[in-house]
Amino acid sequence: MRTLVWHWGRRGAGPIFAARLAAALNSLPGQSVALSLAAGAEILSEPDAPACDWREPTYETTHGFIAQRIVSPFLRPRTEAHLRRLMPDIAICAMPALLDGRMLAGLRARRIGYAVIVHDAEAHPGDALSFRALDQNQILRGARHLFCLSRHVESALRHQGHGINGQGLTKLWHPPIGFSAAVPAATPTLRPRILHFGRLLPYKGLDMLADALDLLGESRSFDVRICGEGPNSSSLSRLNAMPGVSVERRWVADSELPSLLAWADALVLPYREASQSGVAALALAAGRHVLATSVGGLLEQLGNQPHALLCAPNPAAIAQGLVELTQRLAQVAPPPVDAAADWRSMAAAMVSAIANTPVQMPAGTRFAPAE
Repeated sequence: MRTLVWHWGRRGAGPIFAARLAAALNSLPGQSVALSLAAGAEILSEPDAPACDWREPTYETTHGFIAQRIVSPFLRPRTEAHLRRLMPDIAICAMPALLDGRMLAGLRARRIGYAVIVHDAEAHPGDALSFRALDQNQILRGARHLFCLSRHVESALRHQGHGINGQGLTKLWHPPIGFSAAVPAATPTLRPRILHFGRLLPYKGLDMLADALDLLGESRSFDVRICGEGPNSSSLSRLNAMPGVSVERRWVADSELPSLLAWADALVLPYREASQSGVAALALAAGRHVLATSVGGLLEQLGNQPHALLCAPNPAAIAQGLVELTQRLAQVAPPPVDAAADWRSMAAAMVSAIANTPVQMPAGTRFAPAE
């Protein structure tokens, strides 16, 4: 089967997820995979950049995005030319992005079916504007098959009316995300180092983390580093004023992730809600302990991981979890997991699910069947 995997966002987890997925699918017998990323994707500037068969010019600013949306209808011949060159039997959207309408128009014109990996069924607090601009519902309605990474998202998708009238809907899982060079094993230190990174948005529970650290007081025996992009907030100001806590409010480039994880002995995810966590996937692949709140898809993702600790989403439980976490850090560090094998297993499950989804869907749907 010839498959096109695409993601046209420049930064964050999307390009990494797309590249890992394409590599995993390509490792399976009988599969031939092409990868399409945004031309400005961070991952393409790295020394170990993945092979990319189609680099799509996108945007770097808000004005650039508006301009790209305006010219998209006139770029369909270029999109169709790429599709004729690659001749995919099916296309897989690794993560929805703002210019996907350009790809969907080309797929419809060429009568190529597509699947979508749905990371979030609904917007998180702080994401509402970009989620509306994405118009994910339109993308999902036309898909031949939907994949999600947790039961939490699957339940929301079915509640929204997806996975009916012949449309496939399969729950997979979020594999660990490793790097070409292994992150060094954590080594015991006098003051354990606990990391929180990612987008610093309200649903990440930084207010609960600040309250938890207040409960533990200044005598706590560990350091906390908070690193990520997001608006300033009273919670971040509180955290930055605490002894033993540092706040770096900035974008963390893909190339920085291995060194950032190498600094940490453990990660803390005090989320108020979560579909699943790419940060947790990075931590598991790097052999780091994880403390997370038992919300959304985190229970499913981390519940059976021997080096993950789950707690209730409240400051007292997070404080107690941090104490237990530091006790665990005095023991043997967890080994990194075999991320590549997990990706291959997930890719094989996707291929099987697509093969068992009927190509033709009932009249009245907006699905464009494959030739």
